[in-house]
Amino acid sequence: MKDLIVAIGLVLVIEGLILAAFPNRVRDALETMRLTPDQQLRIVGLIAAVAGLAVIWWMRG
Repeated sequence: MKDLIVAIGLVLVIEGLILAAFPNRVRDALETMRLTPDQQLRIVGLIAAVAGLAVIWWMRG
């Protein structure tokens, strides 16, 4: 459980730094996502999730 909380904290730090450093690019990226079809977003999300699980498995394995 401690690892999960640390991971969530790390995500918040990274996202906060990105928003602080590049607010216009984040806004542009969000607009691009808004215009992207749902099916394509689902595929990208699933690929990202599988890649994340692979990294966790590799590092913990």
